[in-house]
Amino acid sequence: MAESRRRLRSSTVVLGGMGVLAAALTSCGSDPDRRCVDRDSYDHLNGYKIVADKNCTSSGSASRSIGKGGKTRADADWYYDADVSNGYADYGTFSRSEAVDRGGFGCSGSGSSGG
Repeated sequence: MAESRRRLRSSTVVLGGMGVLAAALTSCGSDPDRRCVDRDSYDHLNGYKIVADKNCTSSGSASRSIGKGGKTRADADWYYDADVSNGYADYGTFSRSEAVDRGGFGCSGSGSSGG
């Protein structure tokens, strides 16, 4: 009887450890929240104006001009981990790798240390 209790405890530890490992892998593998914004539309009170996703490149490494005809062109790019309000995004980053490194359990390059 003592042997069956020992087995139960060890299997519980293994299952618990697998859950922690799964959570760590999931948090690092997921993409950060992103919005397509007009880089030229920054407003000190609101941030960047959010535009349609089709205006941003899929890779996020280069911006794309938006606008019609020869009229004013603006640069659209992905803006990650931003606070979003009333069609504007602020306090984010244009760097996907920086957004991933900002946090998440078990991720490499975890954010800054307090001090």
